[in-house]
Amino acid sequence: MFTGIVTDIGTVVDIAFLPDMYIWVKTSYDVLSVDIGASIACQGICLTVIEKKEDHVRFCLSLETYHKTNAQFWNIGQKLNTERALKIGDELGGHIVTGHIDGLAEIMTVEAVQTSRKITIKPPENCLEFIAVKGSVCLDGISLTVNQLDSDCFSVTIIPHTQQVTTWQTLEVGDMVNIEIDMMARYACRYFSYHSITQ
Repeated sequence: MFTGIVTDIGTVVDIAFLPDMYIWVKTSYDVLSVDIGASIACQGICLTVIEKKEDHVRFCLSLETYHKTNAQFWNIGQKLNTERALKIGDELGGHIVTGHIDGLAEIMTVEAVQTSRKITIKPPENCLEFIAVKGSVCLDGISLTVNQLDSDCFSVTIIPHTQQVTTWQTLEVGDMVNIEIDMMARYACRYFSYHSITQ
């Protein structure tokens, strides 16, 4: 489990396909405190540490993960929003995030609003019913609040602090971001869908 609060920006330093995708990521985390088998969210994707050395950790991404996330666009030098797994007693600053990506969402517009940026996003059609105004959504590993919802798009506001401590300072129109819908919305929708069928 994660919270969607980015705590480091990692850098992809090596990529290999064997045939799954293997990557080395340079991090500022204390690697000595990172166990093999530990979970770290990279761009919102829950990945397992399989190897470590000095200030680097290595992950394996299955072809399923590769094709369903923006990992398919990563290259050497790619910056990644990262977050270590939540521990009991940690502050829950964002919302409960599993690291299980629901699909890719497209950045439609980027608009300056004073010192912040209003981002309009088009999610996959099957995610729309789970998105609500003032609800939570996780995009590229960042916990964000939905400000506006239209027929097929929604918008979020990125404050200056979030721009500075995440990869979203360089986000552009046309970029594809990983989206994870709110877990509570998922189960609520499933509950009502199930009961409407069985009644």
